[in-house]
Amino acid sequence: MANYREIIKRNASKRFGKPCIRDTRISVYDVLNWLANGMTAKEIIADFKELNEEDILACLSYAADREHKIELA
Repeated sequence: MANYREIIKRNASKRFGKPCIRDTRISVYDVLNWLANGMTAKEIIADFKELNEEDILACLSYAADREHKIELA
């Protein structure tokens, strides 16, 4: 998989600067929420033609990287 930093972008003028997939308004949170609620990657891609499997994996990689960087107080 390509580096998620090439896919996940922040733009202050879209979704209040939340990390989104490329130039879409689909946020990492949206994708993670759909997955957490039982949608498969194929179902997400079928509903959102602008996404592909690499985008879904980039969201998971982004979330894993953020989780890894969280420090406990």
